[in-house]
Amino acid sequence: MDIRKIKTLIEMLEASDLNEIEVTQGEESVRIKKSVGDANTISGENSINLKNNKNLSADVAIKDSKYIEGNEIKSPIVGTFYRKPSPDKEPFVNVGDIVAKGDVLCIIEAMKNMNEIKSDFSGKVVSIEVDDAQPVEFGQTIIVIN
Repeated sequence: MDIRKIKTLIEMLEASDLNEIEVTQGEESVRIKKSVGDANTISGENSINLKNNKNLSADVAIKDSKYIEGNEIKSPIVGTFYRKPSPDKEPFVNVGDIVAKGDVLCIIEAMKNMNEIKSDFSGKVVSIEVDDAQPVEFGQTIIVIN
């Protein structure tokens, strides 16, 4: 999960009357809980400890974070991600495939409309971040091209 999203969640929690918030995005999950003392603790797939101050970036330590270098293709809409044009067909792309700018990478279904997602980059598909038939959110990384 992106550190900026975590910071936003912390700020939202601090500004609210809530004591705890949990967010799940794909296989990653983060729980932020207000504690009685000076420090907040975040637990989840990534272990994060941070102090309650304004300069959060210096106090955040992420262990085993997942980072893939390349150009991210992000979902332009909220919907359901599909790798194939139909269940009996082959996927549009697989990890390791070479794609050109404008090639169809996947489909996102939103309100019964099938929206083709095309590549903004030419290169090699290094990661597909979402499983077939899984929900995606606006701005979520779905495919990484190097």
